Amino acid sequence: MTEITRMSPLKYRSIFISDVHLGFKGCQAEFLLDFLATTECRQLYLVGDIVDLWALRGGLYWPETHNRVVAAILDKARAGTEVIYVPGNHDEVLRAHLGLDFGRVAVRDEVVHTTADGRRFLVLHGDRFDGVIEHARWLSRLGSHAYDRLLALNAQLSRLQRMLGLRYWSLAGYLKRKVKNAVNYIGDFERVVAEEAARRALDGMICGHIHHAEMRDIAGVAYCNCGDWVESCTALVEHHDGRFELLRWTDACAESLGDEEGRPAVALARVG
Repeated sequence: MTEITRMSPLKYRSIFISDVHLGFKGCQAEFLLDFLATTECRQLYLVGDIVDLWALRGGLYWPETHNRVVAAILDKARAGTEVIYVPGNHDEVLRAHLGLDFGRVAVRDEVVHTTADGRRFLVLHGDRFDGVIEHARWLSRLGSHAYDRLLALNAQLSRLQRMLGLRYWSLAGYLKRKVKNAVNYIGDFERVVAEEAARRALDGMICGHIHHAEMRDIAGVAYCNCGDWVESCTALVEHHDGRFELLRWTDACAESLGDEEGRPAVALARVG
């Protein structure tokens, strides 16, 4: 985190979010609602796993904040934002409806996004690359009930941190950075994704899936992962000049900021 800024509204050309996992107890819907309320864009890309149908099979969990996230997205679509939904593995049922539009939300398997400065990026969720990665078995374990419990614990920890006024810290993210197989899997995933973009003669790739926000150059290819709204609360944004930025949206950045009415201001942490 290199800078904290208070700005409202934040206007971008394009916004990319993934791995929200609505319907899962670990979803940080409150952070996402703040983000959606404080940003405007021409194009909003939903890069998979927005709804967690895997979690919903184990029991219905759908609080009002999850309804409000859906409503906020649809409000943006009605207001003129182009909304593109690229399904992931947790909401893959939507892949049966590729090419259709629902309530001004376009459902697509993948999209080539052209930036304001003319660069071309392939946008997809990223789960299709698991089969070619040696350490993909680790991701299968990561998606198990044990990982679900870890993320649920992470959400409880986040609420406790907010109550105590502490900075946001992700237990799940910390463990992922420390476990060797996790580090190997992330590195391999990033490499094969970049190779796919190069094979298609594109400038870069935008994806999600692994809950690891990142933005870096890999052998001349721009690799961008917009992260998630379970562990890190991150989004990838494109400025009006075509420049990309990775944002981490947590109230750890709010510190003591507030507006005239004393309501805590939304603060923005820029990373990457």
